[in-house]
Amino acid sequence: MAKKNDIATVLAFEKKLVPSDGMMYGTTWETRYDRETIKPLTLREKSVRGTISNRLKAAVKNDPLKLNAEVEKPNLQTVDSCALNEDQDTLVLKFTLKVLSNIQQPSACNHQDFNEKYTAMTTHYIESEGFKELAKRYATNVANARFLWRNRVGVENLEVKVALMGTDKVWTFDAKTISIRDFENNDPKIQELANEIASALSGEKDFILLDIIAFAQVGNAQDVYPSEELVLDKSSNAKGSKSKVLYSVNEIAAMHSQKIGNAIRCIDTWYPDYDAKTTGPIALEPYGAVTNLGIAYRNPKAKSDFFTLFDRWVLEGDLETVNDKHYVMGVLVRGGVFGESGKE
Repeated sequence: MAKKNDIATVLAFEKKLVPSDGMMYGTTWETRYDRETIKPLTLREKSVRGTISNRLKAAVKNDPLKLNAEVEKPNLQTVDSCALNEDQDTLVLKFTLKVLSNIQQPSACNHQDFNEKYTAMTTHYIESEGFKELAKRYATNVANARFLWRNRVGVENLEVKVALMGTDKVWTFDAKTISIRDFENNDPKIQELANEIASALSGEKDFILLDIIAFAQVGNAQDVYPSEELVLDKSSNAKGSKSKVLYSVNEIAAMHSQKIGNAIRCIDTWYPDYDAKTTGPIALEPYGAVTNLGIAYRNPKAKSDFFTLFDRWVLEGDLETVNDKHYVMGVLVRGGVFGESGKE
């Protein structure tokens, strides 16, 4: 078992997959390659009168008079929304993805012996695995347009174009045909893209930059879904007292880079209780946290969390399975602060 003085108290890693914000535009499917037809999408403000639909206290819901009085109250809301124009049927999302190298070196580490062991661990992984499995999974999540999240649901057609900046390499994917439930595909184009990602992660190249455009035919004038802003100040003066605030950049509807990055790193199928039909892949996280379900799939009691596996690999020299190694390296690609606190 690792001792506290065996582990660096200051230990941090820079993320190696760096997406930009995703900018949202509208066009038609037939003219999607004509730049002149692609127009920025803007946010719209709506004021609506909703109904009371939350759970009520027993004293209210069991008394017809009190219940009638409660549901008569107007639920007034001002919200942001975003939709295609009436002559548009296709959402366009544009962003870039930079893949960096030098994972062998932490951005901060105050323990020389630990640092040397860590460097030896990552060097051996690169020599034996070359980031091939991780890169294939990242490439798959680019090709299948997982990063569109809710915008991916109910589309007629879905296409992703990826260009490797500085070269003439371009890949076009029919994203609807590529599963988001597993990574068992043999598409040679995905493999080519994966090879480029792996070349940067393994240090063969200093970095690569991908220019990514997704076209989703959602239907004329349909709603689309930018990222929602987290409003910490709930007072009546906060953000114009809107109950929903959407994200925009220079008045163009957008998706957070964090949300795009989370989708690309939804590759963890190695956690306990994985089921392709129900839970599916989850984002690489130290405790396998899925916040919308309120579940941590990698519980330290089961010794499947990142810190248990990472410490064992660095200090004891190996892990039982190659899948555990893929998981640990994937969290390091994600980046974060992983030092051991000096306090109990």
